Amino acid sequence: MAETEHAPIDFPTLGFLVGDWIEAHCIIPDGFKAGQPFRLYNDQLRFLCNHYRVKSDAKWDPRDPVLAPAFYNRRSQLVRPQKWGKGPLTAAIIANEGAGVSTFAGWARGGEVYDCRDFGCGCGFVFEYEPGDPMGMPYPTPLIQLTATSEEQTDNVYRPLQEMIRRGPLGELMRVGEEFIRLAGNGRIDVVTSSATSRLGNPITFALQDETGIWLTSNHMQKVADTQRRGLAGMGGRSIETTNPWDPSENSVAQNTFESRATDIFKDFPMAPKTLSYTDKRERRRIHRFAYGDSLRERGGHIDLDSIEAEAMEILERDPSQAERFFGNRIVHGLGAWLREGLWEAHYAGAVAS
Repeated sequence: MAETEHAPIDFPTLGFLVGDWIEAHCIIPDGFKAGQPFRLYNDQLRFLCNHYRVKSDAKWDPRDPVLAPAFYNRRSQLVRPQKWGKGPLTAAIIANEGAGVSTFAGWARGGEVYDCRDFGCGCGFVFEYEPGDPMGMPYPTPLIQLTATSEEQTDNVYRPLQEMIRRGPLGELMRVGEEFIRLAGNGRIDVVTSSATSRLGNPITFALQDETGIWLTSNHMQKVADTQRRGLAGMGGRSIETTNPWDPSENSVAQNTFESRATDIFKDFPMAPKTLSYTDKRERRRIHRFAYGDSLRERGGHIDLDSIEAEAMEILERDPSQAERFFGNRIVHGLGAWLREGLWEAHYAGAVAS
């Protein structure tokens, strides 16, 4: 698997192993390429490397493995434009958390391998560690929640995950249901919304919080986020948020995460330079190219830049801020205006992934 075009990954991480595991077990869930092997874009791989970054001083005790504290980041936030591919990517991450490499398992000395057969999977996947690499293993009883504001919203991730299981090698490891997926060791993946209060507060090992830009106090999703994080803390679990850029007037969960001063949250939010004007056609195209990154067709991805441009132009006529947020991947306030001059540079610029 090729390394990203950004700065090299020069820290210990399970990300490359997780990426290879995903590509060996997950398939493209829909479209003309449905059923073909899922291939990660470079910027998706980079996100995995950061989320699964291992502390260089992590200790390994096979009798009592260290869980979340072994990782550099307790949780991660992924902010991307409309149709970048957040749903299929996070479906693949959930699959990995359910049956793949989620737990730190010590440091390689040389000659060690990750072999799926050791964990009940007959797919033939083998990963050879380099000396000094962190090693990984599955969690024995994964308890996972896929969470969004509504069942329709959870379908953006749950449907791709179901197809990955039904049509690929994951079918050996998971059993699909309408509301949950059964995993080995009495583990499960549950779909949760604000109305499913009976599931909130359950012990969980991983949570995917989808579209947290619309998780607000008014729709009870701030409470959901808090409850899930308490459950994760008690189990040594971790979480990932995904979202489009949020409306800064709504004080969403996504905004609170992004503005948090906690140092163990990885925030992946590429934003084009604010000197580029979204109302200028040429500069808008540069903004879109920056925002969509490796998901563009010209870089081997699935997004057609001309299609994005056409839709953005039409929406600009009546709702400039919507177009700039959802396609330009920018935080805008009101009718397309930027945050107060200097606010980004003064407070948040350092949180954007390089």
